[in-house]
Amino acid sequence: MLTISCLNTHAQKRLREFGLTPGVLTPGKQNSITDVNGVLVGHKTLMEGDHIRTGVTAILPHKGNIYQEKVPAAVFVGNGFGKLAGSTQVTELGNIETPIILTNTLNVSTAVGAVIDYTLQQEGNEEIQSVNALVGDTNDGWLNDIRGRHVQESDVVEAIHNAVDSVTEGSVGAGTGTVCFGFKGGIGTSSRKLPESLGGYTVGVLVQTNYGGVLQVDGVPVGKELKKFSFSNQLLNNVDGSCMVVVATDAPLDHRNLERMAARTMIGLGRTGGIASQGSGEYAIAFSTNQALRIPHQPVNPVVSVPTLHNDYTSQLFMAAIEATEEAVLNSLTMARTTKGYQNHQIEALPLEKLQELLKKYKAIPIADPRDKKSGSKVKTTQK
Repeated sequence: MLTISCLNTHAQKRLREFGLTPGVLTPGKQNSITDVNGVLVGHKTLMEGDHIRTGVTAILPHKGNIYQEKVPAAVFVGNGFGKLAGSTQVTELGNIETPIILTNTLNVSTAVGAVIDYTLQQEGNEEIQSVNALVGDTNDGWLNDIRGRHVQESDVVEAIHNAVDSVTEGSVGAGTGTVCFGFKGGIGTSSRKLPESLGGYTVGVLVQTNYGGVLQVDGVPVGKELKKFSFSNQLLNNVDGSCMVVVATDAPLDHRNLERMAARTMIGLGRTGGIASQGSGEYAIAFSTNQALRIPHQPVNPVVSVPTLHNDYTSQLFMAAIEATEEAVLNSLTMARTTKGYQNHQIEALPLEKLQELLKKYKAIPIADPRDKKSGSKVKTTQK
């Protein structure tokens, strides 16, 4: 019997549609990881019958042959209870040579095989004999029949081919079956564009949220107010699950400073109320799209000389990564939908009307004065 998989219990909204402006830096045009020029994102969503709620999300650092034009990259592990295949070579060599794939825990090996096949078949790669596929996971086993391993290699390749310069958020792709803070999680994204005085660089973040703690929205204790948080009910609010964070920038950062920036995303997760529990894998992958830092598969010169940002000019990028991570997580929640799946488990979306009430209660968003309609005066705002 086919069951309803996604219930339209509320209109989806991104965080800023509530009037919130988290952080102090300005988002990019789309407020998305794809604001970093050249970055593409694709999904394949699998929702079948009453038991399949999973999928794949692919992040491409650029639209060319990534193996032939590798990008500098780094991985930071906040808590290592997870599966990030290919991470050791990224740490050792400091680069990425394939699309980044996110999926569910038991389909990581499937995705690795698919990325290898995809890479081997690309024009120019006819002679290569080693491919380091970078594949991360979260466990969507509450809503998805994860033991069925329903993601196929063709689904992974389709997600890669679906990649475009915009991001669909919420219960899609690798976020189809995820749970975050006891509510429906998913895919979320955000970006920050630094002013020219700070370099003019862009930092974009994409997250796959599936972890626990006590939800905070721009400092408002939403989880506490809604009485839904980890350990308040251990059966319904499991703290474990994982979060994958992907950070892109056009700043000329080398492997070392990309790792430092990736580490700062954990602060962003903490600002949402995450606690990096024992069974939750918190991983961050960071890369630079800066053309001058591309790493050719066949080097022209034995000595490499490339421009890299001085340490003293990295702090603003760290701040951007923190802010964008926090907002990406919150977008994953506000854009997700109530979902029913495996064994009739149902996870409710974050109730947006109650969220808006709490934001007003804590004076986090502008509050209209009823007299404004009569007087025509400007909307009254309050400060946090």
